[in-house]
Amino acid sequence: MSAVAPGEFRAAAKRRLPRFLFDYLDGGAFAESTLARNVADLERIALRQRVLRDVSDVDLSARFLGQSLALPVALGPVGIAGMYRRRGEVQAARAAHAAGIPFSLSTVSLCPLREVTAGAPSGRTWFQLYVIRDRGFMRELLGAAKDSGASTLLFTVDMAVPGSRYRDRRSGLAGRGAGMRRLLQAASHPGWAWDVGLNGRPHLLGNLAPVLGEASGLGDYMGWLGANFDPSVQWRDLDWIREIWDGPLVIKGVLDPADARDAAAFGADGIVVSNHGGRQLDGALSSAAALPAIAEAVGDRLTVLADSGVRSGLDVVRMLALGAKGVLLGRLWVYALAAEGERGVARMLSMIAEEMRVAMALTGVRTVGEIDSRLLA
Repeated sequence: MSAVAPGEFRAAAKRRLPRFLFDYLDGGAFAESTLARNVADLERIALRQRVLRDVSDVDLSARFLGQSLALPVALGPVGIAGMYRRRGEVQAARAAHAAGIPFSLSTVSLCPLREVTAGAPSGRTWFQLYVIRDRGFMRELLGAAKDSGASTLLFTVDMAVPGSRYRDRRSGLAGRGAGMRRLLQAASHPGWAWDVGLNGRPHLLGNLAPVLGEASGLGDYMGWLGANFDPSVQWRDLDWIREIWDGPLVIKGVLDPADARDAAAFGADGIVVSNHGGRQLDGALSSAAALPAIAEAVGDRLTVLADSGVRSGLDVVRMLALGAKGVLLGRLWVYALAAEGERGVARMLSMIAEEMRVAMALTGVRTVGEIDSRLLA
């Protein structure tokens, strides 16, 4: 059955994908309580329904980080998304750009920056960077991002160490004998095996391949993450990034008001209120629960974005009412990509827009700028 709501792409993705890929996308850390809380806390947010307002012309456009967007939404960075459809990051980027919103490419993507940005509208590609031990390598990545035309840097800071994701060990993404288990799972999903396994090569982490070569393949993915992330980094260590990167800099992975104030003091252009989709510290606050205090703490000193738990256009409106200026979609676009490729991502974004339009009309607002805490019941 074809999806009629954004969240319904998940079931189709589960049918089509080998288990190790679906569980990597779908899972969280430890017992996955924060993963569940992200969704549940957003669903509990009640909005004030208003009547007899002129909502005949609802405008979904937004502006933040120096960009005018068709929606207050961007596709957030998701690692190895190119394994979910043939050259998946390229397909998703095309859908995002056609919808008038940015696409964020992960450091650990299959498709390299130059492949994703080829033919992309100016400024509509964002690049996500991790804190990596090798600062020279980070400098090279930042240079490649600038040369390729990436406009905004998302600097992820909530992954000093990878979270304990038990599903990845059970499914075959990590652990002993993982390679053979992945092959067997791929063989039982011939549609995926033909599209991605055979015709989606090379299966290398494209942004890392110039340095790591063949070692940047999927077989070493989890090992590379654990060996190369830098747990010693502090705010003062980020000054050199500002010396290299002259575009908007957004700190991704903030859950505490004190850290948000530190980001503002550092001079960041924005933050993403995020718990990494429940994939890092299980038991942490949901993004929806953390967002209001953070937005109040920093006010208009920087742009507050949010992610984690968003499954609909209604959820986007809820996040905006809680204090965000924009929302990053993560799992949602990859479910759609896995289910239907570029067409699926485009359909999902169209659904998000329509759901936003309905939610705004029924709460009596005509523009994104009117969405604030007054909408909260």
